[in-house]
Amino acid sequence: MTHFDLSVYLVLDADLCGARGMLETTRAAVAGGATMVQLREKHAGTATLVETGRALKTVLAGTGVPLIVNDDCGAAIAIDAEGLHIGQSDMTPQEARGRIGASRILGLTAETEALAAAADPAIVDYLGLGPVFATPTKPGHKPPIGFAGLARLVAASPLPAVAIGGLKAEHAASVRKAGAAGMAVVSAICASADPQAAARQLSRSMRSAQS
Repeated sequence: MTHFDLSVYLVLDADLCGARGMLETTRAAVAGGATMVQLREKHAGTATLVETGRALKTVLAGTGVPLIVNDDCGAAIAIDAEGLHIGQSDMTPQEARGRIGASRILGLTAETEALAAAADPAIVDYLGLGPVFATPTKPGHKPPIGFAGLARLVAASPLPAVAIGGLKAEHAASVRKAGAAGMAVVSAICASADPQAAARQLSRSMRSAQS
């Protein structure tokens, strides 16, 4: 399976990237230290996702940073992305693993201790846990769990976890203390005037929180 590092996990948002676009935002963020990139476009069809994803693969070529596709299994396969991330309502992890094969990374969102505990390490590679804080980038999300909730969810599963939901560089120490391997960010990079500097700050904060 592709090696992955959850520490600075960029979730792309076309609206927040604005005129800069997702490709340039990704290029800058990876130069600054983003370790994973997720293509998430809830309103895009598979054809659009595939087109964007193939362009992102070109941007990421040679960087060692894996591209993860959110929800759309068909697009992930067509793009030849390194992984797929699914929610609880998308398809079962068993179905997803059966479709993407053994070599791709499979991430799963878990919003409760029970869901985190139920994730099978033989099938799922990492968990996305949250939302830690309320966030406008995912309307209709579950109530925020805070860092105490994050720690409970991390403890419920042996899988590595990435925290998500309104997180910024200043939260790195709390994310690490809760036991998460990294933080997933949307607006902290996509909405930044300087995505490279934003990613660098996140990367430094995560490293110093680890040491």
